[in-house]
Amino acid sequence: MWQPDLSLFDGPKYLALTRSLREAIRRGELAEGSRLPPVRDLAWRLGMTPGTVARAYQIATQEGLLEAAVGRGTFVAASEPRFGASQPLFLEPRAGTHDLAAAGSRPADLRTPQLPDVGQGAAIAAVLARMAEAGASDYLGYPGLRRDGTLRRAFAQWLEDRVLGPVAADDIVLTHGGQNGINLALQCCLKGARPHVVCEELAYPGFRHAARLNRAEIVPVEIDGAGMCAEALDAACRRTGARIVCVTTDAQNPTTARMPRERRDEIVKVARRHDLQIIEDDCYSIQSATEPALRALAPERTWHVTSISKALAAGLRFGAVVCPPGLGEAGRLAAQHAYFGLARPVTEIVEALLVSGEAARLRDKVHAVFAQRLELTLNILGRYDLAWQRGLAFVWLRLPQGWRASTFARDAETAGVLVRSADEFALIGSHTPNAVRIALNGALPERDFARALEVMARLLDNPPGDLPV
Repeated sequence: MWQPDLSLFDGPKYLALTRSLREAIRRGELAEGSRLPPVRDLAWRLGMTPGTVARAYQIATQEGLLEAAVGRGTFVAASEPRFGASQPLFLEPRAGTHDLAAAGSRPADLRTPQLPDVGQGAAIAAVLARMAEAGASDYLGYPGLRRDGTLRRAFAQWLEDRVLGPVAADDIVLTHGGQNGINLALQCCLKGARPHVVCEELAYPGFRHAARLNRAEIVPVEIDGAGMCAEALDAACRRTGARIVCVTTDAQNPTTARMPRERRDEIVKVARRHDLQIIEDDCYSIQSATEPALRALAPERTWHVTSISKALAAGLRFGAVVCPPGLGEAGRLAAQHAYFGLARPVTEIVEALLVSGEAARLRDKVHAVFAQRLELTLNILGRYDLAWQRGLAFVWLRLPQGWRASTFARDAETAGVLVRSADEFALIGSHTPNAVRIALNGALPERDFARALEVMARLLDNPPGDLPV
């Protein structure tokens, strides 16, 4: 009846549970031979999903701490890790002796590309002050389908640096960020009791979460250095009868791949052959993008999802779906049924920032910080197998021989650095490479960011070398 206290550990739940397992084994609370609680029982007691518990068990098993016996359960196999012990693995809760935590500081979080503070708070505060001085707006009624027309026109202008083809204000539906936009597009497109959605085999996890919420089964499609493979997409559609594809063209998350024009044309041909609706994720938009988006190549079937969360301010929760021409009203009606539109204070803030030009100035400053972080990353980690794009706030590191992605992420965490392992992006049944995504966290002080990169460089130079075949 082991019951861990996860409040003692920072980070994602599966990592907190993994660390709790290590500590309990080290202190003798779980002796060798002890049988661990079944996955579903522990998940119920901790209030988390069985998959989260299973993932923690899997990491501890890879380390040699646990072993699973078919039909009997999971048992403690050793009192200390046997594989991948290139760094001290056991830390006191919220403390440690490693590089970045020696002074009691929090881990350097390179899991999410957090925005730098370049004056967004001050700009938003100034807008709020002007709103307060002008007197109360009409906040008593619902936002309605057409009260945000001025903002939609301003946002259409904001999108002019992308090659989207003609975009009218009436084509745009405003959403609570990009994730809400993906969910809305699925709601507009899905039909049937158990529909199928095809997606890149390594992809933004929000795709599968949104598909699950909308009763859909998600199907992985092979990717290569150019993004989604058109032949694999065609085969998946023939096999499953899928009618929706989720894809990222300019900044594939997590691999950073940019899809060339020839591949885009191939994807569009497959989409038209199978009458697929396309949900195109452009939340990590690249200002230097010159190739036409799928929205420009196949406007009649593409739902282009974007937001300001990665370029301006995530806390405003503002995004949009550029619908196929003529379907904007249907999209806004779906939004009306789902959430009655965006809150009036949010729309007024974003409209003021866009119309004044302040949003564009802040975006350029954010991109300048990320460009500096990318240069620093290339200087320190550039000798390794690193994929990157200018203007993108993360890089993709393919690990050298001797490292597993899960082991590297664990040892990096032990050394005070949090990164995302490839398996966090992998769909069930897909190929998972030995790679990690490293976010260019703009919120970290530059010195701490550089030290985090140096910690990873030392790990990469010293692989465990004792991984089982």
